[in-house]
Amino acid sequence: MAKESMKARERKRERMVEKFAEKRATLKKEGNWEALQKLPKNSSKVRLHNRCKLTGRPRGYMRQFGISRVTFREMASAGLIPGIRKASW
Repeated sequence: MAKESMKARERKRERMVEKFAEKRATLKKEGNWEALQKLPKNSSKVRLHNRCKLTGRPRGYMRQFGISRVTFREMASAGLIPGIRKASW
C-alpha cells in the first residue's frame, strides 16, 4: 500500500495537467517557449505516473483495468471483475 501523500500528490498532478492543458497546447503551437517555461512543472503530462486506483502501487499497472496486477489477481479470484475468470484447460 502506497503512502496517502504519494496518492494525493499524483491526484494533484492530474488536476494540474487538466487545468493547464489548453494553455500549454496554445503556447506550444505559437512556439512561445519562454511562457511555457513559466508554467508549473507538474502541469506537464510527462510527469504523471500510473498508479493502482485502489492501493496506489506504482508498478505492475494494468491500463485496461486501472489497477495493479496484484489487486487484479485478488479481485479476479474473488469474482469481483465481470467477464474475468481463471483459465483452465
